[in-house]
Amino acid sequence: MTPLDPSATPSLDRAYAVCRAIAKREAKNFYYAFVALPAPRRNAICAIYAFMRRADDISDDENLSRTERRNNLNGWMAAWREAAHGAPTSDPVFVAVRDAIQRFAIPLRLLDELVEGVAMDLDEPTRDTPDTYATFADLYRYCYLVASVVGLVCIHIFGYSDPRAEKLAEETGIAFQLTNILRDVREDAERNRVYLPLEDLAAHGVALDALLHRAPGAPPTAQERALLAEIAQRAEDYYRSARTLLPLIDRESRPALWVLVTIYHALLKRIRGAHYDVFSERASVPLAQKLGILAAGMARMAAARILPG
Repeated sequence: MTPLDPSATPSLDRAYAVCRAIAKREAKNFYYAFVALPAPRRNAICAIYAFMRRADDISDDENLSRTERRNNLNGWMAAWREAAHGAPTSDPVFVAVRDAIQRFAIPLRLLDELVEGVAMDLDEPTRDTPDTYATFADLYRYCYLVASVVGLVCIHIFGYSDPRAEKLAEETGIAFQLTNILRDVREDAERNRVYLPLEDLAAHGVALDALLHRAPGAPPTAQERALLAEIAQRAEDYYRSARTLLPLIDRESRPALWVLVTIYHALLKRIRGAHYDVFSERASVPLAQKLGILAAGMARMAAARILPG
């Protein structure tokens, strides 16, 4: 990686443009919700997403050892903390995020927690031992750090005054991450990771090796379907929190949250509709359906601007 020249600080407009480009290229489901936000909030969300993406990319660089990745992540965070406290930086993501946290009063500790979650995947030093979570409580902590913290950052940008929004945003993040975990069971296993709790595997009679070493394209067994259905029901329960959260955030931000929740919930429904066969084909929401949801969200945004609060 080429060292950054701290004397060449990009303009704020340029910094946000870089973050918007990263979000548009990488965000998939998230980006459709970003579009339904007013520009200042959209810029801030894109900046936070770009920050998350950078942390993920450093953590997931499998060309390096886990120790090297952790060292790189620690160095990157040290540079961020200096920039956050006003040090010159040429990193456009740092410039944009610094402005966003000031503009929307985002606590710095939330970004620290976000990166702590990313770093959890680097805790196991060998490739021989798979990454697993013993209990759902252990998995919940991981989901909190990588997803709920994002929700807590987002509601600062969305705007809220009722403190109940914080717990609801946390639980909405859990719903999203459990949906991601279900979608990615096959891909995670290929990377020696199983996020489904070991206590749930045991309860359903599913061997860890059956997930880690399965024939390509083999459909799930009855026991595996039951296991995945239990995780899906937990996610469904947490989606109720998303519906309760919606009226608690600022009116002009509600369409964006509605779009995001609707797209993620649609992904969970597609997993269920495929009878939990997440091994033969990766579940996704078709582009046409996403665009339809976005169109409905944009109509909601127009109404929020016209109608009295």
